[in-house]
Amino acid sequence: MNTDRIKQMSRRIPPLVLIVSIAASLAASLALCACENVAGYTAPSLIRVIDASYTAPALNVSVENQMIAGNIGQGAVTAYGAIPASNGASIVLASAANGSKLLSLIAPLVAARQNSIFIADDASASSGYSATILADQQIPAAAGLAAFRFLNQATKTGAVDIYMVPADSTLADSVPLVTALPVGNAAQYISFAAKSVTMVVTPTGVIKPAYTSTVLPLSGGEVRTVLIMDSQLTSNPPVTAVIANDAGPAT
Repeated sequence: MNTDRIKQMSRRIPPLVLIVSIAASLAASLALCACENVAGYTAPSLIRVIDASYTAPALNVSVENQMIAGNIGQGAVTAYGAIPASNGASIVLASAANGSKLLSLIAPLVAARQNSIFIADDASASSGYSATILADQQIPAAAGLAAFRFLNQATKTGAVDIYMVPADSTLADSVPLVTALPVGNAAQYISFAAKSVTMVVTPTGVIKPAYTSTVLPLSGGEVRTVLIMDSQLTSNPPVTAVIANDAGPAT
């Protein structure tokens, strides 16, 4: 077909019809592409391990016979691993020393969701520790905000207050973000204005830091889990903390 022939055909077809025709063709192509890429695919579940137990030995942790953490101990927070989604996934904690099974549980792992296997001391358990599944926030915090969740396992220190002290302020002028968080309890994700802050943990009601972080330059969108524990080798500071990245930009 020559150029004159194309021009004649274009003049006979109204511009609106041409636009609609092109849009319909593009939509059909995109729909077909989507079907080819998505049909039969199920997003995996993402899971990690948070070990807060003082009594558990070094552990290997497997999910559906796939090891996701090896030779971990108290204070470890692993990266997320991808596991096929399951209504009843088998989770096994085994001794890193000899491979013997120490603890097992069955838990649903939802597609495209994030969870943590949380190992903590449990006086009611025969082993002295237990494992539970925590649902992690996987969507970044809203613009201009950061979202933090706190797991208090500082058994010697007891209940704690947690402050996020802005860079232009002091602890004495700040109010706690969390008050009287008991040992063994996990606060829900709490959102606050994102800015450069220092995280300070104190025994409840005491304006004396038990733990002070380095400056956290939060810009917005950060989602974090903070594991609070007793220091094992020092009394000053008596508390230590591990901050894990759940979602959002790295700090």
